[in-house]
Amino acid sequence: MLNENVLKIVLNDKTFGRDEAADIVGGLSNLKKLIEKGKIRAEKRTQKQNGKWFCNAYDVLKYASLKY
Repeated sequence: MLNENVLKIVLNDKTFGRDEAADIVGGLSNLKKLIEKGKIRAEKRTQKQNGKWFCNAYDVLKYASLKY
């Protein structure tokens, strides 16, 4: 089993886009709540309406939810 520190080192500089991150954490509203609470680091590098989101991969996977 992988150590959590190893995952953090490997994934900390990786990102997911908004849709993929939302799918992992259980929906867009849940993703937005996690970002607002500071639990998931995310940024939009442009202020354009359709600008790409960059969500920290380690943070997103930490709050992954299982689908049934």
